[in-house]
Parts: sequence; C-alpha cells; structure tokens
Amino acid sequence: MSTQEQYLITEEPFYKEVSNEVVLYKAAYQRRLPVMLKGPTGCGKTRFVEYMAWKLQKPLITVACNEDMTASDLVGRFLLDKDGTRWQDGPLTVATRLGAICYLDEVVEARQDTTVVIHPLTDHRRVLPLDKKGELVQAHPDFQLVISYNPGYQSLMKDIKQSTKQRFTALDFNYPDEATETNIVAKESELDIEQSAKLVQIAHRARNLKGHGLDEGISTRLLVYAGQLIQAGIEPIEAGKMALVRPLTDDPDIRATLNNAVEMIFG
Repeated sequence: MSTQEQYLITEEPFYKEVSNEVVLYKAAYQRRLPVMLKGPTGCGKTRFVEYMAWKLQKPLITVACNEDMTASDLVGRFLLDKDGTRWQDGPLTVATRLGAICYLDEVVEARQDTTVVIHPLTDHRRVLPLDKKGELVQAHPDFQLVISYNPGYQSLMKDIKQSTKQRFTALDFNYPDEATETNIVAKESELDIEQSAKLVQIAHRARNLKGHGLDEGISTRLLVYAGQLIQAGIEPIEAGKMALVRPLTDDPDIRATLNNAVEMIFG
C-alpha cells in the first residue's frame, strides 16, 4: 500500500447535507483555499471533512489538537536511533508533501505559538518552513488545510488570533433541523424513527438551556450514543441519562431538569 493509499477513505462516510456546504467546500478545494469549519461540539464537522475527502478521492490526515501540542508535533523532529539521528516528518509535513487534506481538529486547543507554523501554508506562498532541518517544503498542488473551531468556547485566553482567522474561508455548522437530525440518529444508531425522534426532542430542550446553566447543548454525537445504548438493550430512560445527561453537566439542578425531560419523553 502506498503512502497516499494509506490515508484514503475507501468507504463513503454517512453525511446528511444541511445546506450548500458541499458546493461551497468543493469550490474552496478547487482553488485550494484553506477552510475553517465553525460550530458546536458534535455537530458533524469532522464527519463532513471525511465525507468531502472521500467525495474528492483525496487522502485525509487528521490531527486532534491539544494544549500540549508543540510545533514539532505538527512539522516533525529529529529522532535518535541505533544509526544516529534521523528526521521524522510530522503529520502536517506529510500532508504538505503528499498532497493530502490536512484537518486540524479543534485548533483553538493548540497553543497560539504552535498554530503560527501554518501561516505560510495559508497564503500565496504555500510553503512549510522546517527550521530545525533547514528545509522549505513547497506544498503539493493538491494540498489543502482545514481547521475546525468551536466559537462557543472562545475566551480571552483561548481563541484564534485574527491574524490566523483571516487566512481562512469559513463555513458555519450547527445542529441540523429536527427531521434531519432524527434521520441521522436513526441511520447512525440503527434505532427506529420514533425513538430517534424522542432523543432529538430531549436534545432540543437541553439546547434551550445553553447560556442558562449549560455551556453546550446535547450534541448529535451523544444522541447517536444514546441510540446505540438503546439498541444494545438498555432501557431508554437509563440510556438517556447515561449518554445525554451525565456527560453534559454535574450541576444537580440542571441534571434534575434534564432527567425530568428524559423521563417525561420516554415515560
């Protein structure tokens, strides 16, 4: 298997188009414009990138960003082995050389001094400087950079710099409408439509509490987890509490409100 084949997505990921995001992304890829996906946790940003990589038949390299990630984790480093030192490319460098779509998931989690390394790849230069190696990597013609970002978590300490934001085009994501989300939950969890619709009803009630005790609403991902638990034989009320309430909050009052919603809808 070639390096490129290693990163190809061979089976179509399930993705339900909500608006015109597929057409817009295709246009951005055609011009190799960097793209920023903005939206809440678990609303389908990662699945969308996987779907587009499959649709375009391009390799996809995904990096889950975290606060301990250094520039070396992205671009590469020298390693010691029995023969001395050798250079090992990081995922961003591999994607740049290979012509892959490089997806930096939740880039806001990374340190700002780390994300600066992507800047030369996001303008007309399309280069990646490997300072430690003394090499300037010219991006493959097929290379594209995609980042995701949850504006709901932005703060003075944790936000993307304007100098970074303004290097990207952007697509807004949100949770789908009720009917679409019900179909997604049913498809992903293999739960029947009626029970999937009840899970979505619970999610809509929880999302109304955002800003009133909850930082985030129930994600579509958690709804799928709840559906899978029900399919595994767990009672719907217990599945709802396990997948939809406990992960979301430790506040006793908010928990009681959400538990009541689960019990009322599945009771």
